[in-house]
Amino acid sequence: MRVGFVGLGAMGMHMARNLHRVGLLEAVWNRSRAKATTLAGELGCQAPESPGDLAAAVDAVVICVSADDDVLQVVSELAPKVRKGSLIIDCSTVGSETARKAAELLAPRSADFLDCPVSGGTEGARDATLAIMVGGGEDSFERARPILAAMGKTVTHFGPTGSGQAAKATNQIMCAGIIESVSEAMAFARAQGLPLDKLIETLGKGAGSSWYFVHRAPNMVRGSYPAGFRVRLHKKDLTICRDMAARFGVALPVVERMLGEYAELIARGYADEDISATFRLKAELFGGDGPQTSSKDA
Repeated sequence: MRVGFVGLGAMGMHMARNLHRVGLLEAVWNRSRAKATTLAGELGCQAPESPGDLAAAVDAVVICVSADDDVLQVVSELAPKVRKGSLIIDCSTVGSETARKAAELLAPRSADFLDCPVSGGTEGARDATLAIMVGGGEDSFERARPILAAMGKTVTHFGPTGSGQAAKATNQIMCAGIIESVSEAMAFARAQGLPLDKLIETLGKGAGSSWYFVHRAPNMVRGSYPAGFRVRLHKKDLTICRDMAARFGVALPVVERMLGEYAELIARGYADEDISATFRLKAELFGGDGPQTSSKDA
């Protein structure tokens, strides 16, 4: 199966490389064309001029872009030239309703759409160990298995179109609560004068450990927050969660609290830092001396 990849950001670049590693990658496209042509030259694949041209040259397209409007724009450009029976696999994190709209755009072309959001950070994308949550038809899921297996370690079909995004929204709520509790706990530990490196090593093997504690608490010790999962992107995801919950007349306290904290971080210039930057706010509760200016100005 010949696969095209659209969206060569921090996650997408690694995912495209993993498709190349197993011999599936045929073509790449990115909004900033230079990134696509550079990768295509390195890997020996095509770099078509447009998403439509990419769709015409492949049997399946993987999409990994930032937001709902981006997904619908890419799918709209793919649709006129997509081959009958092609697979369109969207690994972006968007709303379930957006996934259903994308599927509707492709239906007249007899192309199958799967919403396949991923979790595992840039490390998981690099190492092909992502957790992939899939919504769409069972037959389409089975056809997509070799592609998904090249990018992730845990691949689960949750039901019809939109189910993958609902599962990812659940994950994003969990991430919000975990990163908040890790940040709060680390600020508490620092205020107690504990040796933080030893604390991470020890508690990382305890009952309260998590992926975020092991991989992101060290950011808090260093006071450096290189983007693994950007603040502005998790804010976007939690806004999706808020909207989905609101359809039931529900406001989720963890979501609302983290949206407030992210709004504060973005206002201070930290939108593109990793979400572990929430430690900046928690440290202030104890009179912490974290930097108050944007990292761009530091």
